[in-house]
Amino acid sequence: MQIKDFQYLKELLESPGPSGFEQEVQKVFRSFASGFCDDVRTDVHGNVVAFKKGTRDKKIMLTAHIDEIGFMVRHIDEHGCIRFDSIGGVDPTLLPGLAVKIYHEGNAVNGVVGKKPIHLMDQEERNKAVKLDQLWIDIGAGSAEEAKKVVSVGDYITFRPSVTELPGALVSSKSLDDRIGVFVLSSVLRELSDQKDLPDIYVVSSVQEEVGLRGAVTSTYNIRPDIGIAVDVTHASDYPSIDKNKHGDIKLGEGCVLHVGANINSRVLEVLKKTAGEAGIGFQLEASPRNTGTEANVVQLSRGGVATGLVSIPLRYMHGPGEIVSLRDTESAIRLISEFCRNIYEDTALIP
Repeated sequence: MQIKDFQYLKELLESPGPSGFEQEVQKVFRSFASGFCDDVRTDVHGNVVAFKKGTRDKKIMLTAHIDEIGFMVRHIDEHGCIRFDSIGGVDPTLLPGLAVKIYHEGNAVNGVVGKKPIHLMDQEERNKAVKLDQLWIDIGAGSAEEAKKVVSVGDYITFRPSVTELPGALVSSKSLDDRIGVFVLSSVLRELSDQKDLPDIYVVSSVQEEVGLRGAVTSTYNIRPDIGIAVDVTHASDYPSIDKNKHGDIKLGEGCVLHVGANINSRVLEVLKKTAGEAGIGFQLEASPRNTGTEANVVQLSRGGVATGLVSIPLRYMHGPGEIVSLRDTESAIRLISEFCRNIYEDTALIP
């Protein structure tokens, strides 16, 4: 990956944007995408749609969500400690001692998640998993009045950004779910920018996925695509404690993941697999016998139905402050989706 590409990825990952508060990180995507498409617009929901006009009579929508999990200030107590609730699914046991940022009127306030020390717990408390309402954020304030000068109820909170390169072309950061998907689609848009003999392509950086797939619902309804490809992360199973009999065998570094199941149009999957084979692009398969838990769920069911596929990036430690992905898997997804778009014609069969 070139340095300028990594800098763009780093900017996506470090920008704040929990569900409902995506405006800052959407600026990053909008700025990048504007150089590689015919039109960029933001809808009333906050989705940013980059449109590239083609010459083939087909519409492809590529979507990845830009929102991350986070938190929101619920109450400021008499000690000046910040009581908070989650935005999206968060494991409270990960939080004690973590550094966070609270965003208030354009300013970022540093804080640390506090919890009663183990020395002061009785045996019953030690044996129970911590709950969110037993935690607080310490910003160094000595009273509610002092805290309220810099923080307010309704402010949003994220893990403190920390992008780390690891051996083997791995990257660790908050918000890889699903900024890595937005990065993939940004790269696809650039890859296809000089080509005209393509279908119409809509790249959607969608919002509010973590609280109900909402951005994908409204953007698909508005665009009315023939084909919809969602790009998201999926659980890697190549570390201790994961039962592959239940969750499959998905590894970092062995290629992007294609899903098989009721959520996926068989014709779209066929083209994806054939494209990968012809281009020599490695991929992994994941069984998805029910819904996939991604934007593919709602893309498929929009209006009268959309021929839907799902391309995923394997990820470790989902919804934590140190998620991990492989840049090799990222590159395979970029290549596969770019070639897939080139291989869709007016007469491409979509009926199973």
